[in-house]
Amino acid sequence: MRNSNKNKKVEYIEFISQEAILRGKLYLSETDDIKSPVVVMAHGFTTTINGMTADKYAEEFQKAGFAVLLYDHRNLGISDGEPRQEINFWVQARGYIDAIDFVFTRSEIDTSRIAVWGASMSSREAFLVGTVDDRVKSVISMIPAFGDEMPSKDNNGEFYAFAKKTLLAENIMDLPHTVTERVPIVSTDQIGSPSKLTNLTAYRWFIEYGGRFGTNWQNVVSSSIIETPEKFHIGQCASHLKAPILMVVATNDEMSGASPTITKEVFDMIKQPKEWIDIYGGHFGLLYYPSDLFNQSSR
Repeated sequence: MRNSNKNKKVEYIEFISQEAILRGKLYLSETDDIKSPVVVMAHGFTTTINGMTADKYAEEFQKAGFAVLLYDHRNLGISDGEPRQEINFWVQARGYIDAIDFVFTRSEIDTSRIAVWGASMSSREAFLVGTVDDRVKSVISMIPAFGDEMPSKDNNGEFYAFAKKTLLAENIMDLPHTVTERVPIVSTDQIGSPSKLTNLTAYRWFIEYGGRFGTNWQNVVSSSIIETPEKFHIGQCASHLKAPILMVVATNDEMSGASPTITKEVFDMIKQPKEWIDIYGGHFGLLYYPSDLFNQSSR
């Protein structure tokens, strides 16, 4: 099915990932006779692709001549998967690889020019995919969430080997894991109803954007956490990145898990061509649309 969005081609698509149907949108180039490079995009922590700003970035890529595949992660939004509202970093990262597989089925796309884009939690997922999948030719990492602890050295490559094996496992959820209780994503009452995200900036953005009609966002989340080796850190994969990377970083990022200091440490470990762009607006500043920060970051 192909819909028109202000004379731009947008097709609703679906593909299989980890035995669930993931759904999203394929934004196609205006020029049918030229194969387009493509940006594969997924939303950040618990958000969705409808009305929560990732779709606005997709539109900017489309205006610039790219095709874009934007989809909802498993268990969220319009994608299938159970339990609903349960997130798993590794399963979500695997979605990018399965989305790239889907891209290879489309004749309109130049599969030699594939970029992956992520924001916040999904920036870490796109980064991991860029260290494993040779088909990725560029990585875009916005307001990266690499944690709050420095990565240790991976002298013999065991941590990277673990990450690659886990990401490519036939069924990731068969691996040893624990599941957290369901809690609100944001809350104004941290005593009576504590939430996953505690910053008021998070509350303001999620309620304003997630609360809009048609987003399919729900204010509840649980996490399934795959067991990892002691001292494992996703930043240890940095030296294995297979493509150039652009990092758009909020230098005054206030969110736990998104320390700019840790991001800089990971950035310094990358051997591929790399670029760092400072955006001064906190973690959510460039997720407001329309805004000057959105214009700056999308450029």
